[in-house]
Amino acid sequence: MFVGVLRLTLHLPAPGSLKSKRHLVRSAIDRIKARFNVSAAEVAENDLWQRSVLGVAAVSNDRAFVDETLAKVADFVASMHGGQILVTDRQLEITPYGDGLGGERTLAEAEGALPWDPDDAPGGPPAPERGGRWERRRR
Repeated sequence: MFVGVLRLTLHLPAPGSLKSKRHLVRSAIDRIKARFNVSAAEVAENDLWQRSVLGVAAVSNDRAFVDETLAKVADFVASMHGGQILVTDRQLEITPYGDGLGGERTLAEAEGALPWDPDDAPGGPPAPERGGRWERRRR
């Protein structure tokens, strides 16, 4: 699994108020989420009229897909709203998680529990199946 995080620093020359800025930023975030199926939020510079920082995250089993998706997001933001949003900085980090752990594991195994053994279950192993129905063994 690969997790990609994109940090976009934006300059917004047009807004004359926080309300106007928030309208532009909210619109951009909603369009990014709808088009690219990523998570996005304004993460810094919330109280400045002409600056904003967006955080965008994507998860996939393919590193190239994460890289390509986040590059497209950055280009999309730069092209939206007819130049009302300018990307002044972009930082991208892609981190692998869980690769090379030796195959598939259950959650219990990942947490260090021993594999399940039906003979260790309370009441012993399950009763054998007879006639298509489970019956309780007598002791």
